[in-house]
Amino acid sequence: MALDGELGTVPWTIKGELILNCNCTVFCPCVVSLGKHPPTEGHCQAWAGVRIDTGDYGGVDLSGLNVGLFLEIPGNMGRGNWKAAAYIDDRASDDAYDALVAIFSGAARGTTGLFSMLVGEFLGAERSPVTFETEGKERRLMVGKKIQGAVVPVEGKDGKEIVVTNTEYWMGPDITVATATKGRVRAFGRVWDFDGRSAEICQIDWHGPK
Repeated sequence: MALDGELGTVPWTIKGELILNCNCTVFCPCVVSLGKHPPTEGHCQAWAGVRIDTGDYGGVDLSGLNVGLFLEIPGNMGRGNWKAAAYIDDRASDDAYDALVAIFSGAARGTTGLFSMLVGEFLGAERSPVTFETEGKERRLMVGKKIQGAVVPVEGKDGKEIVVTNTEYWMGPDITVATATKGRVRAFGRVWDFDGRSAEICQIDWHGPK
């Protein structure tokens, strides 16, 4: 790593938004069970996107960058043995790339430190064109030809978004219930199509190493 400072000791912050789409047929049970309840299909396959509005890792600016994630979990989220990969915005400097790999692999500790415990196989990280767009209420993530996703909030009474609030979920306390209008993954030999399946939107405020 090109950065100064031992991994797991460097102060870092990320604020922005995360979207996620998985193969669950109804809203993700992991949010309220904190990973203790199995996914609706018995296993979890998911993609996620992170838009970093402001971010810093030991003085390295991460603002304005995007990250895509590939996740595969064999059973209950809390039992671990995940497979994961990260796609880092190809606009990132070398230092910003290294910082984001440290954060999203869990090595930087803090909010994402649980990845180092739950991910049994980190499939790696690579630079990719990662686009995170918002049009109206729809959020879209494009990671080259590997991930093509879009999610929209589920409307409740009076057209207001349904939000699960005050949780202890790792991403953040308030999770907007959403659904995927597009959820296609072509990566690592997997071909997934999760259109119409469960999705989440979360405003994130992450930090480390504590």
